[in-house]
Amino acid sequence: MLYWKKLSQKERQARIEKALEENVNFTLDTSLGYPASKLDSKVYNEEATFLANAPTLQTYVANPNHIGCHTLGTSEKAFKGTQEMEREVLDVLAVDLFKAQPNSYDGYIAPGGTEANIQAIWMYRNYFSNKLGAYPHEIAILASEDTHYSIPKAANLLMLDWLKVPVDFRNREIDTFQLENIIIKAKEKGKKYFIVVSNMGTTMFGAIDNPIDYIHLLEKHQLVYRIHIDAAYGGFIYPFSNAESELNFENAKISSITIDAHKMLQAPYGTGVFLCRKGLIENVLTKEAEYVEGMDLTLCGSRSGSNAVAVWMILFTYGPFGWCEKINILQMRTQWLCQQLDELKVPYFREAFMNIVTIPSEFIADSLVKKFDLVPQKHSGDNSWYKIVIMDHVEIDHLSTFIADLKESLYAEERITNEI
Repeated sequence: MLYWKKLSQKERQARIEKALEENVNFTLDTSLGYPASKLDSKVYNEEATFLANAPTLQTYVANPNHIGCHTLGTSEKAFKGTQEMEREVLDVLAVDLFKAQPNSYDGYIAPGGTEANIQAIWMYRNYFSNKLGAYPHEIAILASEDTHYSIPKAANLLMLDWLKVPVDFRNREIDTFQLENIIIKAKEKGKKYFIVVSNMGTTMFGAIDNPIDYIHLLEKHQLVYRIHIDAAYGGFIYPFSNAESELNFENAKISSITIDAHKMLQAPYGTGVFLCRKGLIENVLTKEAEYVEGMDLTLCGSRSGSNAVAVWMILFTYGPFGWCEKINILQMRTQWLCQQLDELKVPYFREAFMNIVTIPSEFIADSLVKKFDLVPQKHSGDNSWYKIVIMDHVEIDHLSTFIADLKESLYAEERITNEI
C-alpha cells in the first residue's frame, strides 16, 4: 500500500483541523465573492462543545464546496485544504485498491453511484463523438439485465440505446450466445461504438460479470468499445475477499470504475466515487462554467467536501488490515447462513466472494418478508427472488432467528401439504 494506512484518533483529528485551516473561514475571513457560507449558525451552532472532538462534524458545519475535479488542473483555492483530503482518498482507492499507477487517473467523490455511472456513460459518449467522430445513433450501451437502474436512466438522459443482455436464471452469468446475437444485430443496425458496463456485484444478487465475455466478442466483430466497471456495491468488498480479482486498472481494457462509499463503507448517503484513466474526463468539460476556478468536469457541479472527509475518516480509521478483517467477518457470517440453507435444502444464489444471499421467492413466506425486511427482486408483478444482505449490523444471532423462522414456515407448509 502506497497511501493507505491506519491513523490514530489524534492524527485523524489533526489532519482534518489542518485542512480546515487551509480552507476559507466564513466566520473570520472577509469573503465577499462566494455564493456560499458555513451552515446557518442559528440552526447549527459552531460553538457547540461536542464539535471540538468531532472533526468530521466540524467539516459539515464549515460546509466546503468541492466543485470541479481536483485531480486535473486547478481548483477553487477557497477549499484547497479539504480538496487535498479528497485527493488522498482517491489515491487510496485508485492506486492501493484498484491498482492504478500513481498520477495515472482522474476522479472525484460523486453524490452517489448513480451519478458516477451516468458520468461514465456521458464521458464515453462524448469521447466517441469528440475523438472518433461518432454520431449518437452509432453508440450503444451493453449491460446485463441485472445491471443497476442507473444504466437505463443514463440511456434515457443521453438518448442512447441500452442493449440488455440476458443472464442465466440460476448462476446469473451473462449468456454469451445471446450476447453475440445482440452484438451482431446491433452492428447490422449501424452500431459501431459500445459502452460496456460490467458489474462488480449486482444490486440484487451480488453477481460478478466477467468483462472478458464482452471483450472477446466485441473484438471478434472488430468493434470499438470502452469498459466501465460498476463496483458501486462490490467495490469495498470484492477486492478484499478475492485476492485474485483482475477487475482493476491493471487490466488495460478497463477504463473507469464506480464505487459507492455509502454502501459497504457506511459513509453518509450521497457518497459515491468515480475513477477513470487519464485523458478521458476532459470530454465532459463544461466550458461555459467560466466563473469556476479550474475545470468543471463533473455532472453535479457543486458538491459537499464533507462527504470526502467522511470517507477519508473511515479509510484511515480502519487502515487496510482493519478493513480486511471486517470483510472476513462478513464473509464468515455469509458462509454460516449458506450452510444453514444447505442443511434445510433451500436453494439460493451466492457469489462466492460476496455477502448477498438471494433465495427463490417460493421458499419465503410473507411473514418472513415482513419480520426481516427482506427485499424482493420486483415490488410489482411476478417476483422470483428475495435477498439477504449481510451488512455490519447483521450478526449470527439475527441470521439464526431467521433460519429458525424459515424452518418453522417450511415445516408448516409441509404439514399442510401432507394433510391435503
